[in-house]
Amino acid sequence: MNETTHNIEVWKDKLVGYVIDHAGALISATVVVIVGFLAARWLGRLLDRWLTRKAMEPPMRTLLVRIARLITLLLALVVALGTAGMDVTALIAGVGVVGVGIGLAVQGVLGNLVAGLTIIFTKPFRVGEYIEIAGVQGQVKSIELFSTTLLHTDQSRVVIPNRKIVGEILHNYGAIRQLDLSVGVAYGTNLNEALTLVRALLEQNPRILKDPAPVVGVSLLADSSINIAVKPWAKVIDYVPAMAEVNQAIVEIFRKSGVSIPFPQREVRLLDGK
Repeated sequence: MNETTHNIEVWKDKLVGYVIDHAGALISATVVVIVGFLAARWLGRLLDRWLTRKAMEPPMRTLLVRIARLITLLLALVVALGTAGMDVTALIAGVGVVGVGIGLAVQGVLGNLVAGLTIIFTKPFRVGEYIEIAGVQGQVKSIELFSTTLLHTDQSRVVIPNRKIVGEILHNYGAIRQLDLSVGVAYGTNLNEALTLVRALLEQNPRILKDPAPVVGVSLLADSSINIAVKPWAKVIDYVPAMAEVNQAIVEIFRKSGVSIPFPQREVRLLDGK
């Protein structure tokens, strides 16, 4: 028998002896861990229901529930280790030293965590709002401790590390967005009639918000047309459908009313060189 095998046998005998000598304490420690796990789940559900009744925002509610569960599990683990006969004081000191080393190794992760807590407490944006930041934009679907998830208009998801959000310039559209449309009419068009037609079709579209009122007016005297700006507001979820519906409605009502939408054109004259 070589030395390695001998050492394994010695440690195995010590382990078996320890289990036999401390069987009662180990069973008690196991029971404490199980009870602590069940208590953490029960406390988490209870706290979640209570915070929901208080109308607390989902990110903050999730954070508090996780902290409560983690603290309960840690307390149960410390009690279980003490029950098993371990020196808890020395263990806590050792965990502290290891924690410092881990903290230095995962600075990026901790940066995301601190940034996540900053976002949750300062609330620069909320779930459901439409934001633009760090070169991307979308509707906020979730705010987690380490990242924030946006839903783009094409239904793709954008996951942003929280440290990329804090300290950056944030454009928060809120729960509504303003459409930025434009249509050109011929210079001979009755502008008051054209503006009235546009306002009427916006009034009839259920996706267009009445408050704030749509902005409709002449925006540019172009080479071939008079451009009319059409800038109504719609809910974030209705932004893309509303844009398509309004554009189609403008074309149809202008055709029906005889309002001309000119296309760019140039007049070329050939001069006799004689």
